Amino acid sequence: MICAKVYTPIDYLPIMIQSFVVLGFVVTTMIATHMLGPKRNTKQKLENFECGIEGMGNARSPFSVKYFVIAILFVLFDVEVIFLYPWAVNFKELGIQGFVGVVSFSALLLSGFGYLMLKGAFDWEK
Repeated sequence: MICAKVYTPIDYLPIMIQSFVVLGFVVTTMIATHMLGPKRNTKQKLENFECGIEGMGNARSPFSVKYFVIAILFVLFDVEVIFLYPWAVNFKELGIQGFVGVVSFSALLLSGFGYLMLKGAFDWEK
């Protein structure tokens, strides 16, 4: 007979104590730094700062949507590669059925890539 341990609320007391200590430390640190830290809001300190380059012009100027399309396509194909890792780890156990599944997945992925190539999604000059 296998007996499972029944946990009572007192068993969770160390976790609760640690949680309260951590939460108390975070809150105390945030309040202390806000109250004790210097408050010097100068014009130079409140300016936008990006990568060491001073801001210039209007931030709302239009630019090509191609940057977004390429970024989204990169994320799409990058995430799809993640699905190949479980197959690579278990390819011996999956056998021929797993191989056929990965080949069909890769074919579908490559057909999508080919479609994007034919549509000119990767052409910068268009």
